[in-house]
Amino acid sequence: MPGIRKSERVPILGDLHGEIMVFEPLQVKQLGLHGATIETAFPLPLNSLHDLRLTLGSGAVVVKARVVHSHVGEMGEEGLRYRSGVEFVEPPAYVGAAITEFLDSLKTT
Repeated sequence: MPGIRKSERVPILGDLHGEIMVFEPLQVKQLGLHGATIETAFPLPLNSLHDLRLTLGSGAVVVKARVVHSHVGEMGEEGLRYRSGVEFVEPPAYVGAAITEFLDSLKTT
């Protein structure tokens, strides 16, 4: 039955802060084995960490990335765009293999 709690919830008397992760569309402008240049509709704070879901051909991978630089890009049809350089943080081997395979396929076409 919906709405019935399965465990107790304890009231927080002080402040307890958190963050929410939301996947937003981004445009990959450049891609390499260790990082990427991306374009977003919002600025990304320097040194912030983000999980990026990249669609590489017929598959997708999720990789953690740190913002190393960010600046105002171009004014597009949808409004202002921000361009950021990100470095991948300890990507698993399968992510590196997927990126390498994808980049190799781009070079041959």
